[in-house]
Amino acid sequence: MTTPLHPIMLAGTGSDVGKSVISTALCRIFLQDGYNPAPFKAQNMALNSFVTPDGLEIGRAQAVQAEASGVECCSDMNPLLLKPQGRHSSQVVLNGRSIGNRDAYDYFRVEGREELRREVEAAFDRLSKKFNPIVMEGAGSIAELNLRDSDLVNMSMASYADADVILVGDIDRGGIFASVYGSVVLQKESDRKRIKGIIVNKFRGDLRLFDDGVRILEELCHVPVLGVIPYFTDIHIEEEDSVALGSKSGSMEKGKINVAVITLRYISNYTDFDSLERDPRLHVFYTNNVKDISKANIVIIPGSKSTIADMHEMNRNGVASAIIQAHKKGTTVIGICGGYQIMGQEIRDPDNVEGDMKNILGLGILPIITTITKEKTTRRVKTSIDGMDVEGYEIHCGESVITNGNNYYSDQYTTMADPTTIGTYIHGILDNKSFVDYVLRPFDNQANEKNEIIDYKYYKELQYNQLADHVRQNLCMDKLYKIMGL
Repeated sequence: MTTPLHPIMLAGTGSDVGKSVISTALCRIFLQDGYNPAPFKAQNMALNSFVTPDGLEIGRAQAVQAEASGVECCSDMNPLLLKPQGRHSSQVVLNGRSIGNRDAYDYFRVEGREELRREVEAAFDRLSKKFNPIVMEGAGSIAELNLRDSDLVNMSMASYADADVILVGDIDRGGIFASVYGSVVLQKESDRKRIKGIIVNKFRGDLRLFDDGVRILEELCHVPVLGVIPYFTDIHIEEEDSVALGSKSGSMEKGKINVAVITLRYISNYTDFDSLERDPRLHVFYTNNVKDISKANIVIIPGSKSTIADMHEMNRNGVASAIIQAHKKGTTVIGICGGYQIMGQEIRDPDNVEGDMKNILGLGILPIITTITKEKTTRRVKTSIDGMDVEGYEIHCGESVITNGNNYYSDQYTTMADPTTIGTYIHGILDNKSFVDYVLRPFDNQANEKNEIIDYKYYKELQYNQLADHVRQNLCMDKLYKIMGL
């Protein structure tokens, strides 16, 4: 039997410093070392979500970390999920179920927080009885003093769990000394004592050049630096934040099948396209440039948290017209979830679930009409589409009804005419090789590269192991295990 370890929390000097990736690495390392780890993030804010086997919704990052831990994900791993859907409001998902929309100001006030606090603490308690260790993740910066009293996810959660806190700083963005030192000294004394180690992340260059930096940080903060993790670009872990899409913009590439994913304002579940990015036949990029859309071989309209608002914006910026014209010239157009709804004749919102607009015309590419519903569909899917076995998951508010079935294949998940005109509610459908091959059938003679794509599940396992090796080589695991009570 493995020794019980203290819970550990990866906290950050700010957003996008690498907490999620390092948490994922540690989940895999603990699994490799014979433990039974599980991830936990009390409160997450993201449009990238996933569905548990029992049909509950959690943040995608915790689903990835569960996969790295070798276990099925569950709602206790992320009991509170906020999905922004406007400038000042978010949909609140509690214990895997939507409880409606909340105004940001009301939500972040103290009132009502204690009930949420009890829920996230109960989720942690359930999880900690089943797994060892719990790899916790904070959110944003731990030094947001104006949010300290209403904090559910950072130091207050670490205190409840009696977790050892490891502070992660991003040296690539600059200001590492100020951000790490400030994050430590701005804590209350009881919280400051809980910070047991520092990780310097995303270092570029010769690690020996930061030897003095390690010494200075330790002298300033009186906390040991456990490791300096080099920046990497050759390990691919599914991202949680849409900020990652900025590095995936671009345009055409010769000798490839060019796939343009439309950059919607409220884009969600963009990890749907990670498997395509690994296909040697394809060049996948994210854009709302009308010239790129007109030249692409395949245009994909992704999921959206606010479908009507994104449809309105597509009309305004010319993207809608560009997609319609490209499709008329023979470009393949695929819509997933919200993108499926956008491809239809009309989107109706009689109960103002998404906002003030009660209806808007879609692109008119598919013969469907969608009605937005208050109830959210969240479930895993295994089905057959026109003879192809596929699996994935659904997360959507809305029901789509086909208005003219002539020459179209249609079921409860998908409507399509042929490989060039497809709409579906199934997230993860592009992880299914048979379906991707069906989509690429019109381009059999176009791509220079003919190599077969590897199995995506196998590929992800390779990435988790490579990430674990990378972090293990640059992090003093002996010190970390000692901190955790070994």
